[in-house]
Amino acid sequence: MVHIELCPRYEKAIEILGKRWTGLILRILQDGPKRFSDFTENIPGLSAKVLTVRMKELEQQGIVCRSVYAETPVRIEYSLTDKGMALQPVLDAIQSWATQWV
Repeated sequence: MVHIELCPRYEKAIEILGKRWTGLILRILQDGPKRFSDFTENIPGLSAKVLTVRMKELEQQGIVCRSVYAETPVRIEYSLTDKGMALQPVLDAIQSWATQWV
């Protein structure tokens, strides 16, 4: 039996990206800034509670930026940071794989 030592950085990346809904959230953000309702309208089954948790996690990781606009009513938009935009080739590769194999 061959023992494979996993890279801790790879493990952390999979932990972040492997959470339910995260890939779909990031895919939607590839088209530009989005509001909270854009996610709940485009991802059936995604609850507001879980979306809030995922967005906070992605923001803490520096993948997503939350912008608050002092308007009436207050407008909040989410967008990808440079770190988040660097995931585009990864998400595109997953899409290619899914198109061929899923």
